[in-house]
Amino acid sequence: MEKNAKIYVAGHRGMVGSAIVRELNRQGYENLLTRTHRELDLGRQDQVEAFFAEEKPEYVFLAAAKVGGIVANQNALADFMYDNMMLEMNVIHAAWKNGCRKLEFLGSSCIYPRLAPQPMTESCLLTGELEKTNEAYALAKISGLKYCEFLNRQYGTDYISVMPTNLYGPNDNYHPMHSHVLPALIRRFHEAKVEGKDSVTCWGDGSPLREFLYVDDLANLCVFLMNHYSGNETVNAGTGKELTIKQLTELVAKVVGYTGKIEWDTTKPNGTPRKLLDVSKATALGWTYKTELEDGIRLSYHDFLTNPVRAER
Repeated sequence: MEKNAKIYVAGHRGMVGSAIVRELNRQGYENLLTRTHRELDLGRQDQVEAFFAEEKPEYVFLAAAKVGGIVANQNALADFMYDNMMLEMNVIHAAWKNGCRKLEFLGSSCIYPRLAPQPMTESCLLTGELEKTNEAYALAKISGLKYCEFLNRQYGTDYISVMPTNLYGPNDNYHPMHSHVLPALIRRFHEAKVEGKDSVTCWGDGSPLREFLYVDDLANLCVFLMNHYSGNETVNAGTGKELTIKQLTELVAKVVGYTGKIEWDTTKPNGTPRKLLDVSKATALGWTYKTELEDGIRLSYHDFLTNPVRAER
């Protein structure tokens, strides 16, 4: 990407989109296009097509999405599928119609089969059944990355996809019921510390294995891939390291400073038993992550404490 190229970041107020904007600014890209949801509803095809026809962005980072944890996904299956499919199809299609030079689609590791061989390679996509707790979201994301692939095959576009592992960092959603596991734990342990609670109850039995990537590291990879990768196959984004949810809760409690007891509600679902990405493809391209998990959690806790509006969501 040229430093003065017109670059549209869809979802710039979200955790991933805002990190991409920070990384682009850090690297000296100055001609960035952004729109709030009020200014541009990506679920409305007419609005998206009018925006692309007028602005003609040369590069697009598609980081906009409707996201949430297990509870949110289970309670709004239809909404998660419809909203995500509509916005991504509208943006990708309008980019193609208006001659966008390159587009990068941000997906999620939940696209891979529930019991995929570990660590999960990019080639295991669509080789088995999806995890039921986030099936609707996964199907929408698979549709987006496949649409990029099919445009490349049919029309010779240069549209690529990135599949991040579990993300965390600045601008995360700390809602007690609609957030992902790590920000939810940060809020839960912080409130327990402030309220002087003797114990905190977490879902499941703590056995599932998870991998976490600091969002600014993902943003660095996104810009790197936009400049150094073209291909129909997605690229995994992760650290290649994993820990149990039990270990994660203990680490978050340590960072937050909570010293009470951690209990487990085994009547609640665990989710996928293990989700570790094979990151050898990104490594072979010349990229690796920088932020270790404990350091990233400290940065995230600072963000939680210093951004009260996000903390209240």
